[in-house]
Amino acid sequence: MLTLCMQQATAQVVVPDTRTDLVFGLKAGINGSNVWDEQGQSFRADPKVGFVGGGYLGIPIGKYLGVQPELLFSQKGFKATDVILNSKYTLTRTTSHIDVPVLIQFKPVEFITILGGPVYSYLLSQRNVFVWENTALEREQEFENDNIRRNRLGLMFGGDVVVAPMVIGARAGWDLQQNNGDGSSSTPRYKNQWLQLTLGYQF
Repeated sequence: MLTLCMQQATAQVVVPDTRTDLVFGLKAGINGSNVWDEQGQSFRADPKVGFVGGGYLGIPIGKYLGVQPELLFSQKGFKATDVILNSKYTLTRTTSHIDVPVLIQFKPVEFITILGGPVYSYLLSQRNVFVWENTALEREQEFENDNIRRNRLGLMFGGDVVVAPMVIGARAGWDLQQNNGDGSSSTPRYKNQWLQLTLGYQF
């Protein structure tokens, strides 16, 4: 009798096969982000850490391929130090985005997924902390009067390690479009680049 009950309980525990089953997941983690300028603008920055979190779907296309759309709240930005009027200043910029990656899955084995594809980013807000001669100026901008590109396209590549039901994810992403629309913005011209580490749970 005891053996029968154990067999029934075991039969009720169903772990989805990530290669053949539709899965939904939630994840959260960190972005290590910085900026770069492919046109050689004299602008130097250091990386900063921000939060990332959201959900995703794993849609199988056969056993070894699939599509993984994601919806993420993603913080990016940078830290910069320079000199103005012979005085050193520090600027820390945090930008908040809605990121929508649409990634192609390659699943060589059940517990590893390799991903890559485009990512659409929508800029929600920007927060600056400016320190100059021991004076801090903090402001939040919605960019209504500045020529900042809110909509940007980029690329993202990485992989997931599945230890069902947990998922450990790593990504690298970068913008294909710079932040200012036609170059008239007072904001330095740059593109975001980021490394992303997340821990997820899938159903």
